[in-house]
Amino acid sequence: MNTWRILKLETHNAAMNMAIDEAILRSHAAGENPNTLRFYRWNPSAVSIGRFQNPEKELLLENCKKLGVDVIRRISGGGTVYHDAKGEVTYSVIAKTEDFGTNDIAQVYSKIYAAISEALRMLGIASDYSSGNAKNCPNLTVNGKKISGSAQANKGGVVLQHGTLLMDVDLPRMFTLLRVPWANSCMQVVQVAERKITSVKQEVGHEVTPETAVNAIAHGFAVALNMQVVEDVQSMSDQLTPKEKKLAEKLYRERFATEEWNLEGKSTMA
Repeated sequence: MNTWRILKLETHNAAMNMAIDEAILRSHAAGENPNTLRFYRWNPSAVSIGRFQNPEKELLLENCKKLGVDVIRRISGGGTVYHDAKGEVTYSVIAKTEDFGTNDIAQVYSKIYAAISEALRMLGIASDYSSGNAKNCPNLTVNGKKISGSAQANKGGVVLQHGTLLMDVDLPRMFTLLRVPWANSCMQVVQVAERKITSVKQEVGHEVTPETAVNAIAHGFAVALNMQVVEDVQSMSDQLTPKEKKLAEKLYRERFATEEWNLEGKSTMA
């Protein structure tokens, strides 16, 4: 059985969340840490864009500013994602690609989503894997509605996949922030989105705590990837190494907290 490091559920702002993910990725690629499963939330709420996206084309930046919503550029690909401070749990998987038994990135997506699907089953939700297409990364759906999405970055034979689990969804707020060129109004987009997006709360009919979701995901990974995990992820102490923390702080200052990176995709860090 594989023993992975599991980092407890924490809450950070967008820049620090992305800095920690990249610090773990870089450290693992350098052989300095084990495969890692991390859980986090966002405060304040944020919108993340893919590595090569233009925020002016994807976002209503003035609305983001007015509502106090962070704008962050990921190192991963994929599209624009709204991360609600209360309505989402995010996971990140940082692991050697070979440990998934394949070098095919599409198969890595499939194996990780098998874990998320098992977690949803434990919560009483039956989900389906969608392999995505040229414009959309793979995701999980419930009766055709998206409930979990993710994106990947790779470095030195190590994959970083960070993904969302929608606990609840505020579509009017979401589409006050995201630019949709074909729409004449926010509510027009919301009416379409109601047929395409769902949440854990909507599917089970009541609120589910983030801690319950985290434990379900951890056990989903234990089943799907034959990982050794503890019974209660929340009881684990912070296990970032001092070197990872120092690197995360550097990435925060020099990349993710800068407008040059978030708005232009430029960074002094290689």
